[in-house]
Amino acid sequence: MEIKEALDRWAGKVYPSKEKFLRALRARRLVIYHGVDPTAPDLHLGHSTNYLLLRKFQELGHKIIILIGDFTAQIGDPTGKLSERKALTKKQVLKNAETYKSQISKILDFKSKINPVQIKFNSGWYEKIKFADLMKLMANFTHGKMIKRNMFQQRLKKGQEINFIEFIYPMLQGYDSVAINVDVEVGGTDQTFNMMAGRDLLKKYKKKEKFVITTKLLENPKTGKKLMSKSEGNYIALNDSPKDMFGKIMALSDEAIMPCFEFCTEVSLIEIKKIKNPKDAKAKLAKEIIMMYHSKKEAEKATKEFERVFKEKKLPSKIPEVKIGKKKLPILDLLVKIKLASSKSEAKRLILQKGVKINSKVQKDWRKDVGIKKGMIIQVGKRKFAKLF
Repeated sequence: MEIKEALDRWAGKVYPSKEKFLRALRARRLVIYHGVDPTAPDLHLGHSTNYLLLRKFQELGHKIIILIGDFTAQIGDPTGKLSERKALTKKQVLKNAETYKSQISKILDFKSKINPVQIKFNSGWYEKIKFADLMKLMANFTHGKMIKRNMFQQRLKKGQEINFIEFIYPMLQGYDSVAINVDVEVGGTDQTFNMMAGRDLLKKYKKKEKFVITTKLLENPKTGKKLMSKSEGNYIALNDSPKDMFGKIMALSDEAIMPCFEFCTEVSLIEIKKIKNPKDAKAKLAKEIIMMYHSKKEAEKATKEFERVFKEKKLPSKIPEVKIGKKKLPILDLLVKIKLASSKSEAKRLILQKGVKINSKVQKDWRKDVGIKKGMIIQVGKRKFAKLF
C-alpha cells in the first residue's frame, strides 16, 4: 500500500495540508509520535488505525516514538467527556501501561536493528518541571479559548463544574511535542484540539512547524458512536485471546463490519467492496484480525472452535477447570467463586436474564443452593464456561 493510499484510507485531516506533509515526508527523516494515556490495561482495535499508519512511516525510515502519558493519565483527558474523569494514582497508571509495548509490537517493530520504534514517558519532564516554567507555559493559553470547547459548553449548560486541571490538559499534551521536539503528531480526530495546541507551542518554543495527522475514528455509521471504548468497556483488545477475538467480532452489529475492515485491517478496499453477506464478512474479518495479532494457525483454530460451539451446539474443546472444595454452595456465591460473575448482584442479574446454565439446563432460581459434582459444566452467556472438579 502506497503512503498516499494509506493516508486516504486512515487519515482524517492533515495540518497544514496533505501536500505539504508529503513533500516533507519525501525530503527528510521526520520524528513522528503518537501518545496514549494508560487509563486502562488494554489497547483495542480503535487504536490500531494509528499503529497501521505509523508502520507505513516506519517502513519509509522515519523515526517513530510512542509516548506513554503516565503523567497526564493521572489527570485524565477531558476530551469527549461530559463529566470529570476519575483521577488515577501513579501506581494504577504504571500497572495499566505494563503490557502496552508488547501489544503495540504486534504492529510496530521495536526490535529493528535499522529503525526501532522508541518509547518515552512524559513523567520524564513533568516530574522535573519548575513552577516558573509552568507559569510561562500557561501564559500561552487563555480561558476564552479553552471554554469554547464543545464538551465544556455542554457541561456549563447542565450546571456542571469544570476542574481547572481539565483546562490545562491540552497545554500538557501540547508541551509533549516541545519536549520531544517532534515534526509530526498522529492521533484520533477527537484529539485535534490537543494536537493543535502542540502545533502552536512548537511554533513559539522551537520556531518550527509541526504536522498534525488526525486518524479516522472507528464509529458505528448508524449511530455515530465509537465502536470501541475503554471507559465503556466495550472493545476488542489487541491482547485478547484468538477465541475471544473471534467471538467478539462475530457479536458485532452488521453495520460495524465494513468500518472494522477499512480501519483495522490492510485488506484492499477493492476486496472489501466485494463482500456482500454480513455473516460471511464477520468470519472473514475475525480471521484477518486474529492473523494480525496471533497467527494463521490460531485464526483457523478459533474458526473451528466457534463453529463447534455456535453452529454445532457442542461444548468447547477446552474448558477451564475449577476446584471448589465444598459439597454445596449458593448459586450466586458459586458464580463469583469460579469467576463467571464479578459480584453477587451481577450473578443475580445473569440468572434473571436466563443467561446461566448448569449442565445445559437454564437456571431460573437465584436463591437456590447447588450441589457440587465432579465434571459439572457451568455456562454464562454464550462464551464463558467452567468445569468443576
